[in-house]
Parts: sequence; structure tokens; C-alpha cells
Amino acid sequence: MKTIAWMLTRMIASRFLAILFGVTLFVLTLEALTYSKDILALRPGDISILFEYILARAPRTLATFLPISMLLAMLLVLTELSYRNEMTALWAAGLSPLRLVIQLLPLALLAGGIHFLLSDRAIPEAAPILREWAVGDYGGEKLKVGEKDPIWMRAGTDILRAGSANADSTMLENVIIFRRDAEGLLHEQIYANHAILEGGRWNLEKVIVYYRGNLTPNRLDTLIYSGAMKPAAAGARSGAPEEMSLSDLGYFIENSGFGIRPVWVYQTWWHKRVSLIFSALLMITLVIPLSSRFRRGGGLGMLFAAGVGLGFVYFVTDGIAMTMGELGFVTPWLAAWMPVIGFGALAVVLTMRVETV
Repeated sequence: MKTIAWMLTRMIASRFLAILFGVTLFVLTLEALTYSKDILALRPGDISILFEYILARAPRTLATFLPISMLLAMLLVLTELSYRNEMTALWAAGLSPLRLVIQLLPLALLAGGIHFLLSDRAIPEAAPILREWAVGDYGGEKLKVGEKDPIWMRAGTDILRAGSANADSTMLENVIIFRRDAEGLLHEQIYANHAILEGGRWNLEKVIVYYRGNLTPNRLDTLIYSGAMKPAAAGARSGAPEEMSLSDLGYFIENSGFGIRPVWVYQTWWHKRVSLIFSALLMITLVIPLSSRFRRGGGLGMLFAAGVGLGFVYFVTDGIAMTMGELGFVTPWLAAWMPVIGFGALAVVLTMRVETV
């Protein structure tokens, strides 16, 4: 069985890598050609910027196509084996769908781990560079994060917004502090031209304080604010959760999203990030039970169509669930895990049904 497991793992892995890198290279080449004028304008006369752009965009493209590449690799291997009537020999040798899933578990978890690392490490590392270049999607979003861009902080129920900040967020310009009561209702709004952190306290200059109830605003030359403000990390000030690491998402969750987005958005993406580990395993477990229906090479088109159809329904369901989680219609953990649990249960039912036949 070890020989069979190694043979199948090698066949699936080779096709998986070929599909993944082939599709990624094709997509990135088209993108680089589409935006070549904007990319070359970043460094006139230096064509190497095209390759740097492709490298920066590669992590997100790889992460996007990794699950579907595993699905297609599984379908190619199973249809190839069925066409040569080798699936019949495997089943006759005592290899059941459940045992096949177990033997492919190391490959599935390895691919899932790569998917997680791409999303949690590589994409957050590349995002600041892409924002600075502002090419393609990033040019449309106008997300350029630096020392002169808005920063958000939080202290208890208070939210602070600064128009710009220095590198370590100890000197702020164009400051607004939204002071809220225990129920989250705004009761005071403080405007200041400058804010400097000294001795653990913020010294505000040129201050105007507005109160709830249309009371007369109070104008002050200076004001001491003692709130222990926690800044949003410079690399994540845009609040884009898909470009944050797991630790950044946890930091934003602890601080209620710094007022940038609702906290449940970050909670949904936190759970989604963890669920990526099981993405490849889910693709494998969905396809294997289908192969038992085509032991002698018949209906290979139906096998491929059924596998692709299941994958398509999963990706659509996953997108809808994430949208519902971001909008707050369902709890964050359910939005992230519902497709995985639902289709995982379907895979278990299909496998058990084949086992009992």
C-alpha cells in the first residue's frame, strides 16, 4: 500500500504543481502586459520592474488558484487511472475511498499549509509594495499607506483618527477623538491640530471640544489626553482584512477594528484564514468517492463534470458565506466554516455510502 500511496501522491503532486504554476504564470503574464505602461512608468528604462511586479503579485494569484488546481489535479489523475482500468485494480487490491483519503492526507495538509502561509505571510508582505506602486487593482483603490496617511487608534471606548503620523505614531496631525459612553454613543468630539505623546500622555494643541446636546464648543490652546491609545499597525492601516496576517487580524479584533470596519469583518477573516489549512483536503475528499462509480473507464466525462460542478458550487457558496459574514448577517465562525463543514459532511456521506456498497 505504501508503494501505491507514493505513486498516487507523486502523480497528483506533479499535476497539481503544473496546473498551479501554469495558470499563475499565464494570469500574471496577461496582467503584466495589460498594465505594462503603468508598471514601466514606476522605473523608466528598467524592464526588471516587470519581473518584480510579477513576483509581488504571485502570492495572491497562487493562493487564489491553489484549491481549484488541487481539484483539477485529482480529476486528471482519477480519469487517467480509470481510462487505463487501473482504478479497478486498486479497488481489487483492497484500496477503499477512505483508505485513499488517509494515504493522501500528508499531501493535502502540505498543500493546505502552503495555502495558509501564502495568505498569512506572503500576501501581507507584498501588499505595502503593491499599494505604493498603485498599479491595477491597487491603483483603483488608491490605497497608499505611509506616514502621511490616516491612522486610527483606540483607547477603551474612545476612537482616534489622525490625518498623518510619524513612523512610530508618537506625533500626530489633524487629530479627531471620538469619545463614547459605555453604550457606544458619541458624547464628545475633540479636534486638535497636533498631538505629541510624552510620558504616556497625549499633549493636544489648538483644541476644539464639541459636546452632545448642542452645547457651546470649548476652545483650548492645549489639552492633556491620558487614554492609552493603541495604533493600527502601519502595514494594515487601510483595514483590508484579506491583506492582514493572523496576528494583525487578532490585534484589530482586540481593538474593535479601530473604528475602520465592524469587528465582525475581521473575525470572519480570522476564521477564514484558519480554515484555509483544510482547503486542499476538502477538494480531495469531494472527488475520490466519485471515482468509485467509474471503475472501468466509463463515463469519464461525467466524472470530470461532476467534480468540477461540486468545486464550482463550493467556491460560490464560500463567496456568499464570506459576504454574509462581512455584512453581519451570520456569526463570523459560521460564515467562514459553513462551506467547509457542509461540503466536508457531503464528502463523508459519499465516502461512507461507497464503503457500504
